[in-house]
Amino acid sequence: MGQTIAVVSGKGGTGKTSFTANVGMALAQLGHPTLCFDCDIGLRNLDIALAMTDRAVMDFTDVLSGYCSLSDAIAPHPLQKNLYLLTAPTRLNGIRVSQEAFSSLFPEIRRRFDYCLIDAPAGLGNGFRLALSAADRAVVVTTTDASSLRDAQRTVMELDSLPRGRVHLVVNRCRKKLLKSLHQTIDDAIDMAGLPLLGVIPEDETMPLYSGRGIPLLLSSNDCAARAYRNIARRITGKRTPLMKLR
Repeated sequence: MGQTIAVVSGKGGTGKTSFTANVGMALAQLGHPTLCFDCDIGLRNLDIALAMTDRAVMDFTDVLSGYCSLSDAIAPHPLQKNLYLLTAPTRLNGIRVSQEAFSSLFPEIRRRFDYCLIDAPAGLGNGFRLALSAADRAVVVTTTDASSLRDAQRTVMELDSLPRGRVHLVVNRCRKKLLKSLHQTIDDAIDMAGLPLLGVIPEDETMPLYSGRGIPLLLSSNDCAARAYRNIARRITGKRTPLMKLR
């Protein structure tokens, strides 16, 4: 049976969607059938991060409403084998999805995929609770600024339904020089969030360039951020991989 991982953050702008897309692609490149699941009703962006805006025709509420099957709603990536997308609806339209209905999608998802990464909306609202209701594990994505770390701490408090050792921290957009100027270290981030560290992703100035061209980073680059995503994917599969040194 496959694993379902909720990717969460206490605030927006931490890079949670980019993390979901790139780690999902890295898992697929390792040979694991992987589903990237957008849980952000009305504000979906995962299709953009995967360069699949023209592929996401049906969404998960279409499956729950009986308009189509799960197989019809899941779109394969056009360039990356083993990678798939299930997206959220683009409009709210009064949609209220119960946790029970949402969770009903996952027995089949676990049978078909080794990994399902759920891109939860930022914050602790209904979308966060939906993602958590179906999760076997969770990854909290934060940056090193004080407000992001405080929100990460608050998010951790809402993850007590998951067993110990099933929640991990990812520190995104790290710059060594910036950390030094702020007298911060990665250890500070770990201590504040109170979670074991899954990975550190360095700031990569090429990311907006690839995004603007509609090209997924891991299909175009082996720069620091791309290597960090691949290392995190290896750790998710249980492989021991050392942390990257920040430049």
